Amino acid sequence: MDNSLDKIKQEVLSCQKCELGKTRINPVVGEGHLNSSILFIGEAPGANEDATGRPFCGKAGQVLDELLSVAGIERADVYIANILKCRPPKNRNPHSQEIQVCCEYLDKQIEVIKPKIICCLGNFAATYILTKYGFKDRVYGIGKIHGKIFFYRSPTIAVKIVPMYHPASVTYNINMMKILQKDFNMLKNIPR
Repeated sequence: MDNSLDKIKQEVLSCQKCELGKTRINPVVGEGHLNSSILFIGEAPGANEDATGRPFCGKAGQVLDELLSVAGIERADVYIANILKCRPPKNRNPHSQEIQVCCEYLDKQIEVIKPKIICCLGNFAATYILTKYGFKDRVYGIGKIHGKIFFYRSPTIAVKIVPMYHPASVTYNINMMKILQKDFNMLKNIPR
Protein backbone atom coordinates (compact mmCIF):
# COMPACT_ATOMS: atom_id res chain seq x y z
CA MET A 1 0.00 0.00 0.00
CA ASP A 2 1.18 3.51 -0.76
CA ASN A 3 2.95 5.06 2.24
CA SER A 4 0.59 8.04 2.34
CA LEU A 5 -2.55 5.90 2.24
CA ASP A 6 -1.05 3.58 4.84
CA LYS A 7 -0.50 6.59 7.10
CA ILE A 8 -4.14 7.65 6.62
CA LYS A 9 -5.24 4.11 7.46
CA GLN A 10 -3.21 4.15 10.69
CA GLU A 11 -4.77 7.48 11.65
CA VAL A 12 -8.28 6.11 11.05
CA LEU A 13 -7.55 2.93 13.02
CA SER A 14 -6.72 4.98 16.10
CA CYS A 15 -9.32 7.71 15.54
CA GLN A 16 -11.65 8.58 18.41
CA LYS A 17 -12.69 12.07 17.21
CA CYS A 18 -16.39 11.17 17.40
CA GLU A 19 -18.56 8.62 19.15
CA LEU A 20 -18.50 6.24 16.17
CA GLY A 21 -14.95 5.23 17.06
CA LYS A 22 -16.33 3.64 20.23
CA THR A 23 -19.08 1.61 18.54
CA ARG A 24 -17.39 0.36 15.37
CA ILE A 25 -16.02 -3.12 14.87
CA ASN A 26 -13.74 -2.16 11.98
CA PRO A 27 -13.25 1.21 10.34
CA VAL A 28 -13.63 1.14 6.57
CA VAL A 29 -10.84 3.28 5.18
CA GLY A 30 -11.25 2.42 1.51
CA GLU A 31 -9.79 0.10 -1.08
CA GLY A 32 -8.87 -0.15 -4.69
CA HIS A 33 -6.36 0.97 -7.25
CA LEU A 34 -4.09 3.65 -5.81
CA ASN A 35 -3.61 5.37 -9.17
CA SER A 36 -7.24 5.12 -10.19
CA SER A 37 -8.70 7.85 -12.35
CA ILE A 38 -12.10 7.20 -10.74
CA LEU A 39 -12.93 7.58 -7.05
CA PHE A 40 -16.31 6.39 -5.80
CA ILE A 41 -17.47 7.90 -2.52
CA GLY A 42 -20.33 6.38 -0.56
CA GLU A 43 -22.02 7.47 2.64
CA ALA A 44 -20.89 5.24 5.50
CA PRO A 45 -20.17 1.59 6.24
CA GLY A 46 -23.09 -0.75 6.85
CA ALA A 47 -23.13 -3.90 8.96
CA ASN A 48 -21.21 -6.06 6.44
CA GLU A 49 -18.62 -3.37 5.91
CA ASP A 50 -18.21 -2.85 9.66
CA ALA A 51 -17.69 -6.60 10.11
CA THR A 52 -15.09 -6.90 7.32
CA GLY A 53 -13.46 -3.48 7.11
CA ARG A 54 -14.15 -3.43 3.34
CA PRO A 55 -16.33 -0.90 1.49
CA PHE A 56 -19.42 -1.98 -0.42
CA CYS A 57 -19.29 -5.69 0.39
CA GLY A 58 -22.99 -6.21 1.23
CA LYS A 59 -26.11 -5.95 -0.97
CA ALA A 60 -25.26 -2.41 -2.08
CA GLY A 61 -21.81 -3.71 -3.02
CA GLN A 62 -23.36 -6.38 -5.23
CA VAL A 63 -25.37 -3.67 -6.98
CA LEU A 64 -22.24 -1.52 -7.34
CA ASP A 65 -20.34 -4.44 -8.88
CA GLU A 66 -23.17 -4.98 -11.38
CA LEU A 67 -23.23 -1.27 -12.25
CA LEU A 68 -19.46 -1.21 -12.74
CA SER A 69 -19.81 -4.18 -15.07
CA VAL A 70 -22.50 -2.32 -17.07
CA ALA A 71 -20.04 0.55 -17.49
CA GLY A 72 -17.21 -1.81 -18.49
CA ILE A 73 -15.21 -0.91 -15.39
CA GLU A 74 -13.38 -3.41 -13.21
CA ARG A 75 -13.75 -2.88 -9.46
CA ALA A 76 -10.00 -3.44 -9.09
CA ASP A 77 -9.39 -0.41 -11.34
CA VAL A 78 -11.22 2.13 -9.15
CA TYR A 79 -10.83 3.36 -5.59
CA ILE A 80 -13.83 3.19 -3.24
CA ALA A 81 -14.16 5.20 -0.04
CA ASN A 82 -16.89 6.67 2.15
CA ILE A 83 -17.72 9.99 3.76
CA LEU A 84 -17.62 8.29 7.18
CA LYS A 85 -15.06 5.62 7.98
CA CYS A 86 -17.11 4.07 10.83
CA ARG A 87 -20.63 2.66 10.83
CA PRO A 88 -23.32 4.82 12.41
CA PRO A 89 -25.51 2.79 14.82
CA LYS A 90 -28.42 1.08 13.04
CA ASN A 91 -27.20 2.60 9.75
CA ARG A 92 -28.61 6.00 10.67
CA ASN A 93 -27.68 9.04 8.59
CA PRO A 94 -24.32 10.66 9.32
CA HIS A 95 -24.42 13.65 11.67
CA SER A 96 -22.83 16.89 10.48
CA GLN A 97 -20.20 16.81 13.26
CA GLU A 98 -19.19 13.27 12.22
CA ILE A 99 -18.86 14.37 8.59
CA GLN A 100 -16.82 17.38 9.60
CA VAL A 101 -14.21 15.41 11.56
CA CYS A 102 -14.13 12.33 9.33
CA CYS A 103 -13.83 14.03 5.96
CA GLU A 104 -10.34 15.17 6.85
CA TYR A 105 -9.34 11.56 6.01
CA LEU A 106 -11.30 11.58 2.75
CA ASP A 107 -9.68 14.88 1.77
CA LYS A 108 -6.25 13.31 2.34
CA GLN A 109 -7.25 10.28 0.25
CA ILE A 110 -8.31 12.56 -2.61
CA GLU A 111 -4.96 14.39 -2.40
CA VAL A 112 -3.04 11.10 -2.64
CA ILE A 113 -5.16 9.39 -5.32
CA LYS A 114 -5.67 12.49 -7.49
CA PRO A 115 -8.73 11.12 -9.32
CA LYS A 116 -9.88 12.59 -12.61
CA ILE A 117 -13.50 11.65 -11.82
CA ILE A 118 -15.23 11.61 -8.43
CA CYS A 119 -18.51 9.70 -8.38
CA CYS A 120 -20.58 10.73 -5.39
CA LEU A 121 -22.93 7.91 -4.39
CA GLY A 122 -25.91 9.49 -2.63
CA ASN A 123 -26.86 12.82 -1.07
CA PHE A 124 -24.25 12.95 1.69
CA ALA A 125 -21.31 12.32 -0.64
CA ALA A 126 -22.68 14.69 -3.30
CA THR A 127 -23.33 17.48 -0.80
CA TYR A 128 -19.88 17.20 0.77
CA ILE A 129 -17.91 17.00 -2.49
CA LEU A 130 -19.88 19.65 -4.37
CA THR A 131 -19.53 22.03 -1.42
CA LYS A 132 -15.81 21.25 -1.10
CA TYR A 133 -15.23 22.17 -4.74
CA GLY A 134 -17.29 25.37 -4.71
CA PHE A 135 -20.63 24.13 -6.03
CA LYS A 136 -22.64 24.60 -2.82
CA ASP A 137 -25.23 26.67 -4.68
CA ARG A 138 -25.84 23.71 -7.03
CA VAL A 139 -26.71 21.17 -4.31
CA TYR A 140 -30.42 20.47 -4.85
CA GLY A 141 -30.70 16.86 -3.74
CA ILE A 142 -29.59 13.79 -5.62
CA GLY A 143 -32.88 13.46 -7.52
CA LYS A 144 -32.17 16.71 -9.38
CA ILE A 145 -28.42 16.47 -9.87
CA HIS A 146 -27.74 12.77 -10.49
CA GLY A 147 -25.98 12.07 -13.76
CA LYS A 148 -24.84 15.66 -14.23
CA ILE A 149 -21.15 16.48 -14.56
CA PHE A 150 -19.58 19.31 -12.57
CA PHE A 151 -16.15 20.44 -13.79
CA TYR A 152 -13.65 21.78 -11.28
CA ARG A 153 -10.25 23.15 -12.21
CA SER A 154 -7.56 24.86 -10.18
CA PRO A 155 -3.81 25.22 -10.70
CA THR A 156 -3.27 21.90 -8.88
CA ILE A 157 -6.29 19.76 -9.81
CA ALA A 158 -8.81 19.14 -12.58
CA VAL A 159 -11.68 16.85 -11.66
CA LYS A 160 -15.11 15.93 -12.93
CA ILE A 161 -17.70 15.36 -10.20
CA VAL A 162 -20.61 13.06 -11.01
CA PRO A 163 -23.39 12.72 -8.41
CA MET A 164 -25.35 9.46 -8.57
CA TYR A 165 -27.96 7.69 -6.51
CA HIS A 166 -26.51 5.35 -3.91
CA PRO A 167 -26.54 1.69 -5.05
CA ALA A 168 -28.51 0.81 -1.89
CA SER A 169 -31.48 2.65 -3.44
CA VAL A 170 -31.95 -0.40 -5.70
CA THR A 171 -32.46 -2.64 -2.67
CA TYR A 172 -35.46 -0.47 -1.72
CA ASN A 173 -36.78 0.22 -5.22
CA ILE A 174 -35.78 -2.09 -8.08
CA ASN A 175 -36.85 0.57 -10.60
CA MET A 176 -33.82 2.63 -9.56
CA MET A 177 -31.57 0.16 -11.37
CA LYS A 178 -32.38 1.62 -14.80
CA ILE A 179 -31.55 5.15 -13.61
CA LEU A 180 -28.28 3.99 -12.05
CA GLN A 181 -27.37 1.97 -15.15
CA LYS A 182 -27.86 5.06 -17.32
CA ASP A 183 -25.71 7.18 -14.98
CA PHE A 184 -22.96 4.56 -14.79
CA ASN A 185 -23.05 4.08 -18.56
CA MET A 186 -22.15 7.73 -19.05
CA LEU A 187 -18.83 7.05 -17.30
CA LYS A 188 -17.72 5.29 -20.50
CA ASN A 189 -17.76 8.62 -22.32
CA ILE A 190 -16.06 10.84 -19.76
CA PRO A 191 -12.40 11.37 -20.66
CA ARG A 192 -9.97 10.24 -17.97
